Amino acid sequence: MSPTAQATAKKHDESRLAQVLVGPIVSEKATRVGEKHNQVLFKVLRNATKPEIKAAVELMFAAQKVEVAAVQIVNMKGKTKRFGRSVGRRDHIKKAYVSLKEGQQLNFSGEAA
Repeated sequence: MSPTAQATAKKHDESRLAQVLVGPIVSEKATRVGEKHNQVLFKVLRNATKPEIKAAVELMFAAQKVEVAAVQIVNMKGKTKRFGRSVGRRDHIKKAYVSLKEGQQLNFSGEAA
């Protein structure tokens, strides 16, 4: 683990950081953004903060020695859906656009490249 990852992990509770990242978002748009801007999209907890997301990514991918340059957040409102007469709503989600430093990339398969 890099010294910066250790320092940020010490500021935040590691059990909390393990829960912050819900999962990666894999879609055409996410792939296009990833190739163009060297970013990775994650679905995160709705009460997660930018420093927590940065620390969580650096902690989860410490074996790959990933360093985060910046984090942008988008709050997505859940769509209203109908099924016959009943009207429902999907859950609200928070997306995090995580920018990686130059020359770095994430490998979700867990194998070192």
